[in-house]
Amino acid sequence: MRRITIISGHYGSGKSEISANLAIQKKIDYLVDLDIINPYFRTRSLDKLFEKNNIHLVESTVKGMLGSDLPYVSGEGVIPFVNPNITAIYDLGGTENGVRVLIQFLDRVKDINEIDFLCTVNIFRPETSDVKSILQTISMYEAVTQLKITGLINNTNLIKETTEEDIIRGEEILKEVSKKLNIPILYTVVEENNNQSYKYIFLGERLVLTRYIAKRWL
Repeated sequence: MRRITIISGHYGSGKSEISANLAIQKKIDYLVDLDIINPYFRTRSLDKLFEKNNIHLVESTVKGMLGSDLPYVSGEGVIPFVNPNITAIYDLGGTENGVRVLIQFLDRVKDINEIDFLCTVNIFRPETSDVKSILQTISMYEAVTQLKITGLINNTNLIKETTEEDIIRGEEILKEVSKKLNIPILYTVVEENNNQSYKYIFLGERLVLTRYIAKRWL
């Protein structure tokens, strides 16, 4: 995992849950919530959890007022780009405009090799259901940010109904994307309740997911 990891993906791809899990499991210093487009299912709701794990959360609400959702990004969001001693995860919005928010920090990039720009894919979402649509999504992200996607996250799931075969099906589609773009599948996401029952050796690191953000609804 590189010093700065940017997590992208369409709305509903699970990028915010993945961002939270990676931040906690990898003991990241900063988690920057750049999703100012959609106020639901966002990492900002986990401020107490991050504080407990010594993770500094940067997000768009007024301090002490969780419901004060504002369409801006705190100036603190730039700190990991200028301080080489800080590790960070950036959780992007799922739309073209959501991705565009990242541009304000890119002139601060000193070493592109310190950055991973990952695309989260759930093939059961209509926007990323096949190779063609995934390639189109990645092309859009790269065009907007002028950054290359460096890796893929297989988060193929049907929530509680997910089977091992579903995840393998997602892997097969992402293998084609991986081959066409010459980028690896870095993580395969597995729900913690199913982890022990899945014997298949998935591509990339197996990321055992605890549902923090959507736990109250799912």
